[in-house]
Amino acid sequence: MSTPRRHRLDAEPRTVHWGYFSAELKPCLTIDSGDVVTISAVSGGPEILPEPPLVVPAAQRAIHESVTNRMEPGHIMTGPVAVRGARRGDVLQIDIEAIEPLVDWGYHLIKPLVGALPLDFEERRLIHLTLDEERKAWRLPWGQEVPFAPFFGVMGVAPPAGWGTVGSLPPRQNGGNIDNLELRAGSTLYLPVFADEALFSAGDGHGAQSDGEIGMACETGLIGTFRLNVRRDFALEWPMAETPTHFITMAFDVDLDNCVAISLRSMLVLLVSKTRLDRYQAYALMNLAAELRITQVANGDKGVHCMMNKRYFDA
Repeated sequence: MSTPRRHRLDAEPRTVHWGYFSAELKPCLTIDSGDVVTISAVSGGPEILPEPPLVVPAAQRAIHESVTNRMEPGHIMTGPVAVRGARRGDVLQIDIEAIEPLVDWGYHLIKPLVGALPLDFEERRLIHLTLDEERKAWRLPWGQEVPFAPFFGVMGVAPPAGWGTVGSLPPRQNGGNIDNLELRAGSTLYLPVFADEALFSAGDGHGAQSDGEIGMACETGLIGTFRLNVRRDFALEWPMAETPTHFITMAFDVDLDNCVAISLRSMLVLLVSKTRLDRYQAYALMNLAAELRITQVANGDKGVHCMMNKRYFDA
């Protein structure tokens, strides 16, 4: 077996797609299953850029000036990365090995008709936060601080070819704008593959986010290191994840009730497949120990994830 290689893909005009996913996108990089790729990603259009002394990457300004094929509103995503041998029906395992800041600033925007309280705010207000890397904290303009807790809001593969070009705002079965704050360094995301070579992209760096993303996160530039493996020993309909302590099933829909049902059924299937429990026993255990959480309510299609501690999979 060959030694896995390490690759680097930085955000620049030729390596990003703005606001959409498509199975027709040409890969910026092709790697083997098991290889590691480090990806940098930038967030936001020219209207959110801060003034000096905060420094904007030259590549971000170049993207704003050069990338004209955009679907807005939407995210600037780096990729796609093709994984040799991946085909429809496989699963792409994304081990998130590390996440680091690309810049020392982030932005947050409140505007009408957005988020969980779309009618409560009539004015558009943009703020910039500054990062103290040593203290791992964001400072808000009025002096309060929140912890630096980075993750990528968007991690996704190409959608089915029949979907055509789809916007990046709603999360879907191919992942995308999941906004699950559990997907930090040390966690693993599993995505169903819908197109040859998977075509993985990442973006929408979050430096901090409410549990449930009620509006906008602290949007920032990040550098992520991902190990990508093709799996054929199981199948998925919806994204799934695991942390060092929990398994996580996810679902997205305009109706939170539908999200709840899908995520619970997915966890039920997972429990039965990994233990000696029958469906009734597994459901009883879920009734007593499952952690059901709202992932986000800010993206049109809402998200729910179900978490089960790994100790329950020893049965």
